[in-house]
Amino acid sequence: MNFPERFSNLPEYAFPRLRTLLDHHQPGGDVIHMTIGAPMHDFPSWVTDVIMENAAGFQGYPPNEGTAELRRAITDWIGRRYGVTMDPETNVMALNGTREGLYNAAMALCPEQKNGQKPVILCPNPFYQVYMVASISVGAEPVFVPATAATGHLPDYASLPDDVLNRTVAAYICSPANPQGAVASRDYWAELISLAEKFDFRIFADECYSEIYRDKAPTGALTVAQELGADPERITLFNSLSKRSNLAGLRSGLIAGGPETIKRVKQLRNYAGAPLPAPLQAAAARVWADEEHVAENRALYQEKYAIADEVFANVQGYMPPEAGFFLWLPVDNGEETALKLWQQTGVRVLPGAYLSQGDSGQNPGEHYIRAALVAPKTELQQGLIKLRDCIYS
Repeated sequence: MNFPERFSNLPEYAFPRLRTLLDHHQPGGDVIHMTIGAPMHDFPSWVTDVIMENAAGFQGYPPNEGTAELRRAITDWIGRRYGVTMDPETNVMALNGTREGLYNAAMALCPEQKNGQKPVILCPNPFYQVYMVASISVGAEPVFVPATAATGHLPDYASLPDDVLNRTVAAYICSPANPQGAVASRDYWAELISLAEKFDFRIFADECYSEIYRDKAPTGALTVAQELGADPERITLFNSLSKRSNLAGLRSGLIAGGPETIKRVKQLRNYAGAPLPAPLQAAAARVWADEEHVAENRALYQEKYAIADEVFANVQGYMPPEAGFFLWLPVDNGEETALKLWQQTGVRVLPGAYLSQGDSGQNPGEHYIRAALVAPKTELQQGLIKLRDCIYS
């Protein structure tokens, strides 16, 4: 049996790799999980009521692009959040989680060639793994651009040579960034949009952490694109209820963009999609329409920021995250640190190199660990203190 070669050299996914590193060692204390960004705060209590009220919908096939009510709730939210008016019929589609959209956008929108050459898709480094796999799936060359302290933990795509930019068909950008928590400013978005206009490529704006922040709501790509009068097909936005509303298991995401963008993504979904069941779409519509629980959720993370800032106040190189719920902590070696923490304290973190691409010495995550601020406050504080005392004392 022959298998395609394009996926044969993919690095092992981060979490199986972590299990290989840690699981044959005994933890050095009560286990505290700080690896996966799985929200642990309560979701709105009425969500299950809405699902039950609409349970008869499980009997039929759900609308592929999302119910009219869900799409209207999404466009209403985009209007409130970003100040951008969108048509629920032509500008948005409901996703079965944003991973589906981030992958399918490349499949539906990226050409096989650009200027007679193999296309390029730009990815921040560190990055969400689906960016790389989507690029490979469409036969593009993923180009990993370091997002380090020197660049404000966001990729400097403008620094790439023209021969790369002339082949670029899309650029993924995550703001707030996973794992660093950096936020793209209005100027950053404006420069990236101008670059995309100049070299004619799309921007895939992954803004799934947009509602978890310290003080000021992060600027969105759609807002700046509207201000600049950019081509409406230039920006494709992705967001979800996973982090905003602690509903990762609901699998309710969104994709928003120009009419031709959404038309093409819908067409792919007709053949290769898995729409959300109708009762879950009904719940999602209610959740997108409610902001009270989002503010409460954000306040809990702001308390966790304060705990982290206090614990690491005297740690050299500590960078308080602007947004999101990860700490990106500098260490001598991420793998060695993660193993030491596990064996000596039972605290479980992720080596930064597992989220990045590059050989030793060239991997921008090699000297970091990622710790998720998702555990209950008391447990989180204990874990952060153990981490500090084990690694930085």
